[in-house]
Amino acid sequence: MPFDPEKFIGEATKSIWETVGASHAIIGASGGVDSSVAAVLASRALGKNMHCIFVDTGLMRKGEAKLVKASLAAAGVEVEVVDSGKKFLSALKGVSEPERKRKIIGRQFIQVFEQAAKKRRSRFLIQGTIAPDWIESGSGLRDTIKSHHNVGGLPKKMGMSLCEPLRELYKDEVRKVGKALGLPEPLYNRQPFPGPGLAVRIMGEVTAEKAAIVRDACAIVEEELENAARSGKIEMPWQYFAVLLPIKTVGVLGDARAYGYTIAVRAVESIDGMTAKACRLPPDVVEGISDRVTRELKEHVNRVVYDVTSKPPGTIEWE
Repeated sequence: MPFDPEKFIGEATKSIWETVGASHAIIGASGGVDSSVAAVLASRALGKNMHCIFVDTGLMRKGEAKLVKASLAAAGVEVEVVDSGKKFLSALKGVSEPERKRKIIGRQFIQVFEQAAKKRRSRFLIQGTIAPDWIESGSGLRDTIKSHHNVGGLPKKMGMSLCEPLRELYKDEVRKVGKALGLPEPLYNRQPFPGPGLAVRIMGEVTAEKAAIVRDACAIVEEELENAARSGKIEMPWQYFAVLLPIKTVGVLGDARAYGYTIAVRAVESIDGMTAKACRLPPDVVEGISDRVTRELKEHVNRVVYDVTSKPPGTIEWE
């Protein structure tokens, strides 16, 4: 039976109200389609009994806070921006193992939400968790592929109860709900962005310097591929970004030998994120990305590679 977004909206709104009732709820908006759809559903169900927070972790894309506020305001949801960048980066200092990163980030998010909940006496935390999040995080007989911060990163004890209206949906279904809710097309069709942010696009230890490098590299990849799609050179990928590798290689800066980081570029085709195939980008598009990255980030990066791995055996994100 085909998925009916209008029917789902009615059922989800009713379910949120039945779960939260006259209590107050907190929801974290990341700017991605999942949390945005969950925020609009919760706003419709709870009205003023919901408070939406965007946590600036210091690991977000360029201009993300401003974009999230504007996009959700257009959908009737007010957003409070909480600047927690120093706190997140401090908690991640010296940590390079991917699962530890994700769980630390999950705990940091919960601490921010619990502080906000205490101030407003909120009893519930609404999350935009979808099916791939808990499937890949593992439980019971399922192996853990990677712990999503909103599942495997949650502490065993929290001061709030969870409400997850999108839990059984896949990404393509969430997009249909977003469209039916009247969200702007750039929002409901926006490419996925990981909950832990740029932390999982920095291989190894996360630092403010590395976050700045990969943030700029991601912006270049997004701009170049979106321009290529608009000009008809390529179909728009499902997801596309840059990854900062933890090694430095020999390069040339001016007339001198120099060491610089390597950036890996990733662009994939997918429907629901459970499987994916690397896009076959035209050579001139890849070269254009490489030229811009090595020119604009020449003090830090001297090499660009392209990831052609499918999912499986790889995952879409590198961590």
